Amino acid sequence: MGGEVIAIAIILMIIISLGLVVVGYRRANQDIVIEERLTQYGHREVSSLTELELEQPFQERVVFPVLRRLSRLGRRFTPRSAMEGLRQQLVEAGSPSGIGPAEYLGIRVATALSLSGVVLLMFLLGGADLLLGLGLSAFMLLLGYMLPGYWLKSRISARRKSVQQSLPDAIDLLTISVESGLGFDPALARVIEKWDNELTREFGRMLSEIRMGKSRREAMRELSQRVNVDDLNVFVSSMIQADQLGVSISQVLRVQSKQMRLRRRQRAEEQAHKAPVKMLFPMVFLIFPALYIVLLGPAIPRILDAF
Repeated sequence: MGGEVIAIAIILMIIISLGLVVVGYRRANQDIVIEERLTQYGHREVSSLTELELEQPFQERVVFPVLRRLSRLGRRFTPRSAMEGLRQQLVEAGSPSGIGPAEYLGIRVATALSLSGVVLLMFLLGGADLLLGLGLSAFMLLLGYMLPGYWLKSRISARRKSVQQSLPDAIDLLTISVESGLGFDPALARVIEKWDNELTREFGRMLSEIRMGKSRREAMRELSQRVNVDDLNVFVSSMIQADQLGVSISQVLRVQSKQMRLRRRQRAEEQAHKAPVKMLFPMVFLIFPALYIVLLGPAIPRILDAF
């Protein structure tokens, strides 16, 4: 009886912890108006170190430190090269919620331990076979460690797709703005004002770095490394080469705009050619059996009577 009470208490603690993490995450993502924060800090006295720490979001005070401690278990089995690759993947995903490699490893360890522990406790409370429970718990441990990896890959894929879809229109607007007499930086600012997507946010970051003193070539190379999309890499390489050789930017933009539209049409044609193959499987396994039942169903009793 005492063991069941302890197990129920552990389950409740896990549920409460996950609930606190969700609440803290949502609270940290709330938008804060800059003017209100400036007014707040301008009309108050200097706070103590404890008060300043308590003013930090729940995610920064509690969640991230716990994840960093849990990440120590994953770092022991993760080589340094894999950590660098993980950092690059997080950058390509847009650094969701400011997560770094340490926090990401902590999420993987926490997910694995949570799923494995919950499954094991369910088997212990249910009185089922302990060996089966241990096997399923080990499977959930592996699954929980792999799930954040699938989430990160899907985030990277969605971000690349968004950038790839919005790039041709952005280059078209850049071309029109430059040919109308604007410089490259003001034309880039016009694109940023026009849309709000993954590409324009990266353009805005690049433009801010240029205004802070970084060279255009270096800022564009870092943009290409952060996004890592083939079409954008080609565009960045062309712009850097045009800047080095002194070629007219408007001419390069016009050529790149034509090439991007051509690539977009080719991708659409490729997806159209793949559609019949993708439709084959639902037709074979879903449509054809129902069609055979409707057509041959009435004849089955007569065939059985004939034999």
